[in-house]
Amino acid sequence: MTLAVGIDIGGTGIKGGIVDVDSGERISDRIKISTPSGGEPDAIVDCVLDLITQLGVDDDRMPVGVCFPAIVLHGRTMSAANVSKRWIGLNAEKLFEKALGRDIHFVNDADAAGVAEARYGAAQHEDGLVIMTTLGTGIGSALIHNGVLVPNAELGHLEIDGYDAESRAANSARENEKLSWAEWAERLQRFYSHVEFLFSPDLFIVGGGVSKYYEEFLPLLKLRAPIVPAELRNNAGILGAAALAVRPTAEQQAHGR
Repeated sequence: MTLAVGIDIGGTGIKGGIVDVDSGERISDRIKISTPSGGEPDAIVDCVLDLITQLGVDDDRMPVGVCFPAIVLHGRTMSAANVSKRWIGLNAEKLFEKALGRDIHFVNDADAAGVAEARYGAAQHEDGLVIMTTLGTGIGSALIHNGVLVPNAELGHLEIDGYDAESRAANSARENEKLSWAEWAERLQRFYSHVEFLFSPDLFIVGGGVSKYYEEFLPLLKLRAPIVPAELRNNAGILGAAALAVRPTAEQQAHGR
């Protein structure tokens, strides 16, 4: 049994747990605390410290993975979704490592979820290119090729018909515009057809909270590649962050991360 801590930071909540990365099972309770108003760096770091304390982690050697809603480039957060703009350009990995007194693994949240689905979920036996998308306030995405993460794919920001794709096809658009499932599926069809043309994936995985209602909209989509719901739901970020803390991607290993 190989244990690691996974922390999933979001705009409204911060979740964490201890994971057996060999099996992909969470062996502790999942603890969730509210993200501080404004999402400022120091306040979020303090919450992560509190969460790790609540998990009872007293072994400084236990790997820690943290996923975050931003483009992550060599430990720096190059964007910020639903958190303070002070994160942009910040060496966030070093900030957390100094506060926690240990090395961590820091990764984009959609990438962590994609790795979790590839190692433990809907794509664990899939070869070739898997594209995971998370449909929520925006559209997060992860590209996994033969089990290897291609980091920081921002497919929700593809321009389609003159619009940022996520502004029309995210679940928030469905809710705000009170679209029917069929009306929303027409927009999803436009998005996924374009992504399929660009990347020719072998499998699409759809995550985000709305994926629990997948029977309402996935059967309406007509694509070459199969499109299936994510299996790990709200645990995906925790599991993926923990898994990457123990076994990072080939690119990160090459750079000594």
